[in-house]
Parts: sequence; structure tokens; C-alpha cells
Amino acid sequence: MTAIDGADLLNEVEAFHRRFNVFPTEAAYIAVALWDAHAHLLDCFDSTPRLAFLSPEPGSGKSRALEIVETLVPHPMVAVNASAAALFRAVSGADGRPTILFDEIDTIFGPKAGDNEELRGFLNAGHRRSGVTYRCIGDGGNQTVQAFPSYCAVAVAGLGSLPDTILTRSVVIRMRRRARNERVEAFRARIHEAEGRKLRDRLAQWAEQARASVVGAWPEMPDGVTDRPADVWEPLIAVADAAGGDWPRRAREACVTLVKASQTTDKHSLGIRLLTDLRDHVLIGIDRLPTIAILDRLNALDDAPWADLDGKPLDNRKLSRMLGEYMTADNEPIRSRNIRTAGGVLKGFHAADLTDAWSRYCPPPQDSATSATPLQPSSEPMNL
Repeated sequence: MTAIDGADLLNEVEAFHRRFNVFPTEAAYIAVALWDAHAHLLDCFDSTPRLAFLSPEPGSGKSRALEIVETLVPHPMVAVNASAAALFRAVSGADGRPTILFDEIDTIFGPKAGDNEELRGFLNAGHRRSGVTYRCIGDGGNQTVQAFPSYCAVAVAGLGSLPDTILTRSVVIRMRRRARNERVEAFRARIHEAEGRKLRDRLAQWAEQARASVVGAWPEMPDGVTDRPADVWEPLIAVADAAGGDWPRRAREACVTLVKASQTTDKHSLGIRLLTDLRDHVLIGIDRLPTIAILDRLNALDDAPWADLDGKPLDNRKLSRMLGEYMTADNEPIRSRNIRTAGGVLKGFHAADLTDAWSRYCPPPQDSATSATPLQPSSEPMNL
């Protein structure tokens, strides 16, 4: 069998997506092509990233992107409204591990969805090769606990966002509606599915050829990409290194671009958003501030959630409870302290108590030009 050039094949996969999809960045085309290829090499990795096409509005090309992915991955299983039990059995079945494709994922995890903890647990566990989901099998008193393997590639599409535990395990493509000057080829299933499947078959052949170089590979990650983002991107960069050509460089550039974008736009935790806003907009250049002043500044921030948390503005009790979940450098919960002002002694927070949490949880500070004007250093007594 003639050896397949991995770089040329990935170029073709990327070009196939470009015919039918308008992605928001060049990095997105690179990431999606690598994800398609990684699905053919799943047993070579310790984990598999979820691929998430998300948008704020319908008509942004999410379902079409998922359709193209469907033609390129092994054993695609479209799982709209599939139950958790059905997925357990499909992944552990004898017909070959499926690549699960979830469209309209917002109906599963959106604000109007019901309790889907079993499905969420399945998707979380299946991120790792060692992941299993336990189920009771049998009737009445004859039930036994059985472990179902959960490890499989999953791509989703939907409106809004995802649960934090899934979002942080995902390569996220923020889709948007096409502009008038952006053109794509009309996707005709009877014609183009066959073209995609030919590429899929060649990806499978290349995967067998590349398997030896991918198994056990520990690709060098870009500077600053560690922890969970590194887990997400390691399989994709390993695929790029095996393909060669320009793909190792392009993969690492795409990784940095999309990881930075997720740190900027994905509010994985309301607590992290609070810490970040305190650092970047409230406690700039001052070492302490009374709670009443902190709340005024937070609730006045544009594009921030603090003025409307479930219909109410952030108050001192909620602020104290949220910050109390994080620790100071002395391993004590962050708590308000007395601050002497011209009007007397008020409760407030000290920047020194937040410094350790800022360094551990917050993304790097944005360019100073985008930050609020620094406040002047405080002195005692404070004039409030």
C-alpha cells in the first residue's frame, strides 16, 4: 500500500471544511481538521477533547459544521435526544466505538432542560481513556453493578454555552452568522457525503500508518499552555506532529489562539469572573476598599453580570460568600476586614488577601489600555 502524506491529507480535510463552513478564525479550521483526524487514533491517547460548535443565535452554521464532521470521522452516531443508557451501550458495544455527534445540545443542557446529570456524567467520564460509567443491571434484588466504558470522541453543536465541566474539556468554536460577502458551497448530501467518506477512508489508512509514531507521544506544548488546556490539545498536536509539513507550527499557533480566546470569553466560573473583575476594574492601584464601594463599582461595570444576578444586584452577603470560597496566601478563607475611613470603621476587603487567588485562578491581565483607569492608592483614613 502506498504511503499517504499526512500533511497533504490534512490540507485536503481542511479544504473540505472550507468549502461548506465559515469558521470565525483560521485557527478554527486547523483545530477541526486535527480533531477529525484524532478520532481515527483515539486509542493512542489518554484523553480526547470534545469539539463544541457554539453560537448565541440560530443560523450560524453549527449544524452544517457537524454534518461535515460526520462524513469524516469513524462510526458517526448522531445522538439528538439520545438517552444516557443508549450511549452507554453504544460505546461499549461490539460494533465499533462510535464518534458521537450531538446537535442542539442546548436542549440537553440549556436553561429549560431537565435533569441530565447521567448524560453530563457520561460526557465527563468519556473524556479519559480510563473513564467508565457504572450502572445497575438486572431486576429487583438481582441487580448487579456493571462498569460501562465511556471513552469516545464527542462533537456537539448548540446555542449558548455548556456546563463548565464539559466546556473546559472542549475545543470551542464560536460560530457566527455569515456576512453578506462570505460565500460557501451548497452542501448536497447525495454528492458531498461520498466525497467526505473518501477522505474518511484515507484518514483511517493514514491513522494505521501513523499509529506507531503517535502512541506514547508527548508533544511539546506552546509556552503557557498547561493543565486542562494541555490535556485538551495534546492529542491534536500529536496528530499534527505525526502529519509533519507545516502542521506542527500551525497546530501550536492555533492552540495558543483558541486557548487565549477561551480564557477571555468563557466564564468557566462566576467566582473567577468576580476575582478577575476585582483585579482588573475595582482594586487597581489601591490596597483596600470598603464593601459598599466594591459593590458600587462592580454593579456599575458594563457587560458584567453583577447588577442582575437572578434579578437582583450583587449584595454584601453574596459577595462575602463567593469570596469566602477562595483562600488567602496564609490558607485562610478570604474574609472582609475592618477598614478605617473618615466616616468611621467599615467592613471591606484588602487586595493582599486576594493576591494568591488572583495568581491561581485568573487569566493573565488584559492590556492596560483596556482596563479601567487605576484608582489612586489609598491612605488612612479613607474619605468616603
